[in-house]
Amino acid sequence: MLMKYLMLIIVATGLMLAGCSDSTEESDDLLGDWERQSDFEGVSRSGAVQFTVNNRVFVGTGFDGSDRLKDFWEYDAGRSTWFRRADFPGTARNGAVAFAAGQKGYVGLGFDGTNRLKDFWEYDVATDRWTPIADFANGDINEPIFRYGAIATGVGNVGFVGAGYGATTATGGGNDLKDWWQYDPAQQRWIKMTSIGGSKRSNAFVFVINEQIYVGGGINNGSYQTDFWRYDPQRDAWTELNPLDDEDDEDFDYALQRELASTFVVNGYGYLVGGNTSALLTSVWEYDVTADEWTEKTEFEGTAREAAVGFSVNGNGYITTGRNGTSLRFDDLWRFDPFVENDGDE
Repeated sequence: MLMKYLMLIIVATGLMLAGCSDSTEESDDLLGDWERQSDFEGVSRSGAVQFTVNNRVFVGTGFDGSDRLKDFWEYDAGRSTWFRRADFPGTARNGAVAFAAGQKGYVGLGFDGTNRLKDFWEYDVATDRWTPIADFANGDINEPIFRYGAIATGVGNVGFVGAGYGATTATGGGNDLKDWWQYDPAQQRWIKMTSIGGSKRSNAFVFVINEQIYVGGGINNGSYQTDFWRYDPQRDAWTELNPLDDEDDEDFDYALQRELASTFVVNGYGYLVGGNTSALLTSVWEYDVTADEWTEKTEFEGTAREAAVGFSVNGNGYITTGRNGTSLRFDDLWRFDPFVENDGDE
C-alpha cells in the first residue's frame, strides 16, 4: 500500500512539473525583450502627451493624482537621460493630444479639472518656445470643439486630430465623437475631413505606418470598440480592416479591444501596449500592415497601466508614465526591442 501511494505522488508531481514547463515554454516563445531605462525625471503622472521631432522626444502635461501639470521634458535616448524644457504655457491639463508636423510640435485640448479645453499651441524645438495657434476647429461654436480623450498624429507637414469626448461648451453634458480634422501650419487653420468610420469613441489608439494612419479601440456608450480603420490622407478616405475581435470566427484567436492603450512603431510594424478592458492589461501586440494581422509579443514587464505614453526612437519602442487604477501613477521608463528573444529578466 505504501508503494502505491508513493507511485501516485511521483506521477502527480510529474504532471505538475510538466504543466509548469509547458507554461514557461509558451511564455518564452514570444519574441521581444523589455529593459528598464532611466526614469522619467518629472513627477509621476498619467494622461500626459508626447511628440517626436527628428528623434527628439518630448513628454509633458498630465495629472499626478492631485494637480494638473504643465512641465515639459526632452528625452535623449543616446544618453538615456532627460532634460527640462520650457513649460507648456497653456492651462495645466491632462487628457490632451499632441502631434509633430514638419519641424514643430503641437499640443492642445484636454481637461483642467473643471473645463474641457479647445486651445492649441505650437512648440519650436530649435528655440524652445511656445506660440498659441488657432483654437481647435478654428473655434467654430457650431462644432464640438471642447474635448478630451481625443487622438492625434502627424503625417509629413500636417497634423490630424479627432474623436474624443466633448461638446460645443467647456462644461455641461458631452458626447463621444468621431469627427476628423487636419491642421495645416502653412495655412494656420483647421480643415474638416471625412469622419472616422464606425462608432464614435474616446480614449482610442492611433499610429502611423508609411504615411497611413491606423485608428482603433476606445470606448463608446460603455462598450469597448472592436473596429479598426486605416486613413489615407492623400485620398481623405477610410478603409475598414480586420476587427480587433471576432466572436463569430472560430479561427480568430485574439481580442485587442481596449481603451487608454499606448502605441509605437518600429521598422514598419505597429505595437499596441497595455490599456484597459475592464481590467488593466500588460499584453503587447504587433500589427503587420501587409497581412492585416496581429501577433502577440512578450508582455510588458512593468506594472500594468493605462494612460501611459509610447514612442519609438533608434529602432526601439518605449513606454513611460501612466496609472494603475485611480491612485498609483508612474515615472518608470521601459525600452522594448521587438526582434530579440526575451532574456527572462523581470
